[in-house]
Amino acid sequence: MENKFQKIRIRLFIISFGVLIFSFFLIFKIFYIQIHEGSYYKKLAKERTLKNFEIQASRGNIYSDDNSLLATSVTKYEIRWDSKVASQKLINNSINELSKGLSEIFKKPKSYYLNLLKEGILRSNRYLLIERNVNYSDYKKVKTLPIFNLPSYKGGLIVESKVVRAHPIGKIAERTIGYELKDPSGNYFRVGLEGAFSHLLKGENGRRLKQKIANNQWKPINDNNEKEPTEGYDLYSSININIQDIVHHELLNQLEKFEADHGCAIVMETNTGEIKAISNLGKTKNGKYYEKLNYAIGEAHEPGSTFKTFSLIAALEDNFVDENDIVDTGNGILTFYDSKIKDSKKGGYGEITVSKIYEVSSNTGVVKIINDNYKKNPQDFVDRLYNIGINKILDIPIKGEAKPKLPHPSDKNWNGLSLPWMSFGYGVLLTPLQILTLYNAIANNGEMLKPRFINKIKGYSKMKPTIFEKQILNPSICSKPTLKKIQKMMFNVVDKKWGTAHNIKDNLFSISGKTGTCQVGYSIGDVQYISSFVGYFPSENPIYSCIVVIHKPNKNKGYYGSKVAAPVFKRIAKKIYNRTPIVRTIKKENFEDKYQKKIFVSPEVSKRKTFKNFLLINKDTYRYKINSFSNSIGPNFSHLKKIKNEES
Repeated sequence: MENKFQKIRIRLFIISFGVLIFSFFLIFKIFYIQIHEGSYYKKLAKERTLKNFEIQASRGNIYSDDNSLLATSVTKYEIRWDSKVASQKLINNSINELSKGLSEIFKKPKSYYLNLLKEGILRSNRYLLIERNVNYSDYKKVKTLPIFNLPSYKGGLIVESKVVRAHPIGKIAERTIGYELKDPSGNYFRVGLEGAFSHLLKGENGRRLKQKIANNQWKPINDNNEKEPTEGYDLYSSININIQDIVHHELLNQLEKFEADHGCAIVMETNTGEIKAISNLGKTKNGKYYEKLNYAIGEAHEPGSTFKTFSLIAALEDNFVDENDIVDTGNGILTFYDSKIKDSKKGGYGEITVSKIYEVSSNTGVVKIINDNYKKNPQDFVDRLYNIGINKILDIPIKGEAKPKLPHPSDKNWNGLSLPWMSFGYGVLLTPLQILTLYNAIANNGEMLKPRFINKIKGYSKMKPTIFEKQILNPSICSKPTLKKIQKMMFNVVDKKWGTAHNIKDNLFSISGKTGTCQVGYSIGDVQYISSFVGYFPSENPIYSCIVVIHKPNKNKGYYGSKVAAPVFKRIAKKIYNRTPIVRTIKKENFEDKYQKKIFVSPEVSKRKTFKNFLLINKDTYRYKINSFSNSIGPNFSHLKKIKNEES
């Protein structure tokens, strides 16, 4: 028996000793972890329960030239509720009133919110979604409701915000105003001004500390941010909303009328290079049009006849021809290595002046001028074009500008067709914005300006804004005599009855420009066209230059630049011109009392507001007003007519 107890004592001793050793090991391990690995596990625990979330900063605004908003950041709120925070007594007393308030704000039945809240309580939901995409006004109303008007640690209200981009003018100029998107892999896709100036617009993000709760959800632990976000800089663009609206709708109407594939239109201010409007519209599968791609900047194409302007500038500068020289265009057909160059007029134009070659857009005439004079040394012709700057990119801030292509005799593929085809715009690649920049130089007395999309960048109120001035790319694209001749030819294109754009002549204001019709696709039955018109207005003192390019119109409805693109130019120009105020300065000494003293009208007429207004004008304006006012005066017109005769 004693031997049995002895064995039991030995076993107990061994067990006790083992427990003691294990205890020492456990205590040692605890101290080891606390001393050597404690910081790691504390950090791990904190990361798993507490985490700083990035708060997106509000991007800067983009404004038009009159400070109207083109793009702005709008804060949207997500309303959630922690049903475990509020006391049961508070919930019982206020849940009906809370449901009623939510119903009034978000226009849903009271029963919807009452059931939603009760279900959240039943499931102990600590992150119950109430509403998404709540605007600021409704968010402030929510904060006044029972339970939700208490601090988050008492009422359980959880509010999370996000910043979204809004465009007050909708889809108009969407590719130019642009946007910034982030794909799932974290890469950014940047377009237009938003993309080009993203580093300034984006600001600096803030931080907010959140705690992990059930179902891998996170909620803020307090009402304040760890770091407040800093707003980005504001951009003040050159875009004019009224002109942009005109350009967009006139281009859209013409694309729909001619069932074209796509097109673009740009308006530039002549003496500053500011882009006042830019519209890019592409056709969808269902026949609708939207800002599909930035064709004006990113699509280089053969310019066709609009390139003839620069061919003639080269020939005039080298004194090979003058505007009144006679060139025999023959029957309107030239043959080079079994390839034919034809004029649009069947039978050709015969012997005509250089000026008329341009005005009727004779392909054979321009080709004869360039090929006959430069075929022995074509590099002289290309160098002239290089001196203008045709071969250089504009280097604008908006990404995606296509590089111009200008064939050179040193190219491997240069051949006997290169020079003649190049002279009337084939084998050359330019974007619409590059073409417009060149023509704007003609309107601007030879000075070529870099297209400008931004006028200034401004940050917080005390920061001095960065002002963007005009940037000269080429102080003079040609000599003044050559420039005057080209300007006269461009005026005649519209003014003369034989001009290719005479159909857009307007008696109220003058237009100068050049039509372009370029053939694309050479297989039988698959020939398409690019129709264009580029120019400026008014001709005498250009304020704006403009280009319209329409790709692949329905050939059965028309494809010439004069019919498809030029009318769009005219409608844009006329609407802009009619909205542009004409400022006239009248000296005080020009007001003469004798014009008022000699006017005797009946009491009925003298009471009229219009009549009183035109008494206070100078002599020239007075006579103009008499003419325009005469039809509305009726029987009293004889009094004014008599005085007008006396003054004559």
